[in-house]
Amino acid sequence: MHILLVASAFNSLTQRVQAELRDHGHSVAVQLAHEEGPVREAVRRERPALIVAPYLKSAIPRDIWSVHTCLVVHPGPVGDRGPSSLDWAVHEGADRWGVTVLQANAEMDAGDVWASVTCPLPPVGKSDLYRNEISDAAVEAVLLAVGRFASGTYTPVPQASGGGCRPLFRQSLRRIDWRSDSTATVVRKLRAADSQPGVLDELLGGEWFLHGGCPESRLGGRPGDVVATRNGAICRATTDGAVWIPELRPRRTPGGPATFKLPATTALSGRLSAVPERPAPLHRTGDDDTWSEIGYREGAGTGFLSFSFRSGAMSTEQCRRLLCAYRFACSRPTSVLVVGGGRDFFSNGIHLNVIEAAADPGAESWANINAMDDLVEAVLTTTDRLVVAALAGNAAAGGVMLALAADEVWCRAGAVLNPHYRLMGLYGSEYWTYTLPRRVGAAAADRLMRDALPVSSAAAHRLGLIDRVIPCAPQWFDSEVGALATRLAALPATQSRIHAKKEERDRVDLAPYREAELVRMHRIFADPHHPYHGLRRAFVRKERPASGAAVPHPLVPRD
Repeated sequence: MHILLVASAFNSLTQRVQAELRDHGHSVAVQLAHEEGPVREAVRRERPALIVAPYLKSAIPRDIWSVHTCLVVHPGPVGDRGPSSLDWAVHEGADRWGVTVLQANAEMDAGDVWASVTCPLPPVGKSDLYRNEISDAAVEAVLLAVGRFASGTYTPVPQASGGGCRPLFRQSLRRIDWRSDSTATVVRKLRAADSQPGVLDELLGGEWFLHGGCPESRLGGRPGDVVATRNGAICRATTDGAVWIPELRPRRTPGGPATFKLPATTALSGRLSAVPERPAPLHRTGDDDTWSEIGYREGAGTGFLSFSFRSGAMSTEQCRRLLCAYRFACSRPTSVLVVGGGRDFFSNGIHLNVIEAAADPGAESWANINAMDDLVEAVLTTTDRLVVAALAGNAAAGGVMLALAADEVWCRAGAVLNPHYRLMGLYGSEYWTYTLPRRVGAAAADRLMRDALPVSSAAAHRLGLIDRVIPCAPQWFDSEVGALATRLAALPATQSRIHAKKEERDRVDLAPYREAELVRMHRIFADPHHPYHGLRRAFVRKERPASGAAVPHPLVPRD
């Protein structure tokens, strides 16, 4: 069946729905719903059997839904209505939620129900939930609804009337009262606003949107004060503890340029001279309950190097910190080292926001890609143990190539991979010209780079891009990986694999791959008129790229 996806953005859910529908044998086209005209044109051009809207912030025009069956994905259970469904759920502390696929009609979220799937809501940020539990439920519901539509025998169920529509969750409801709010209250407000729109607050003489939040029980001070920094985050005291806030976004001034999220200490540069840095221990024990981007633990001959960077982006500094941690992990007496784990993003490569904020974005791009290359090279040249990349969530561009540097790549069933650089106008580095063809073959590598389409974990496994799909809920991924890695370390064949791996690495000269990639990347970064700079700026500031900066997009039909 030919399906048209209509979405306000090609976000993580839209990508996953596209990839999963293709896996199930459907042909899929995508149209971004910036304006009604292009949507109507896409409907006329594609002549779809079905229209699905995985992520939509505006209504489908009447002349479309009155003629075509249009299924809208709503991130809430049957009866829930309104634009801030998940915000309300997190704010109110719901422990279960759901996703409903309903038919578009004249009333927002009130159409007949084609499918509904429930899911747990663990105490994490809204964006993490959206990419994990909500995404799992949404895909299950979409596939169920599409199957029912294809059968031609299913009648959707009308919703009960009179439920009402919840209002937009405004900043007045999100505001933190530092004089009275407990740590738990502050964290809940921050999680309900993550990653958009953030919580508007006043801090050190400015107005900022606060993004992210993790409780801290050992530090404290006068409520609202910044009492510590760590890895780019700030720690603010509450009435009964403190909370770590990794990112800030300045409030946009009237008529001013769009603002964007940055590491909190970068955003507050020059205002934190009296605030102490409080590093967290790298080698973690069961008693460590504080926030940190990177941690290491081990057991039964296996090391686990975990990392979690906001939005999966890795700045020059973060790459260097992770490289130091990786070298420490390689100094430990283990035969298997697992890199990644946890939940949510694995890595999306270089940190475009930090690059955009730099005095010289081209120079910072160059520093960032070299730091990523250094990290990937360290993984590729590890010859005294097996390295496993554990992808709990999505990965893209250099983040995929970081994973491919490992000996084995394990991926949670819900993860989506984007193993390409093309949509940002980049050639790419991170030794992709060595690792990608080695895994999937030259022809498939060329196709992945050229088509620039998202790949589901199942499709990635069929291609040979990854070695194992782990079908589990997000909260169980760590334990599943731990059990598998422990068994791998105990296998007699593991030592033989390590020996064979060293012999293979000794035969391969990696330097020419890096040199050739970086020659092309340097040419891009050094040219202020190259499309990369306009595309990066538009991506970071959430603007449409100027016509001169655009590159061919895979969602636009080619002649």
